[in-house]
Amino acid sequence: MSLMVDGSEHGPWTVLCISGELDLVSSPAVRQHVHDAVAAGRRDLVLDLSDVLFCDSSGVGVLIAARRLMRSCQGRLRLILPAQGAVDGSHVNRVLAALGVRRLFDVYVDVESATGGAGEPLSA
Repeated sequence: MSLMVDGSEHGPWTVLCISGELDLVSSPAVRQHVHDAVAAGRRDLVLDLSDVLFCDSSGVGVLIAARRLMRSCQGRLRLILPAQGAVDGSHVNRVLAALGVRRLFDVYVDVESATGGAGEPLSA
């Protein structure tokens, strides 16, 4: 399965909706989209991972690198990882939790809560 990335703007937030598999082959494309958003002056970024079916260590590395990049430019990064997925919630959420890095990210259930001021991040 290939990876697709669609971008949109929600106020100050740039939302990148990622679908498919986030792995060694596809993760450089996500990295490039994140860098392009920062190069365009966007400092508030949401990665919607609701439709990511598979994520390996390369994908996790891209997420951690995106967090580091956004912090270095005084930006914000939020992830969308729905609690309910195909089986027992989001695959990416389970991978991040298993690797012990889930707590590094502000995670929301949908675009509205991630880009709005009222929503609180989910606990790790």
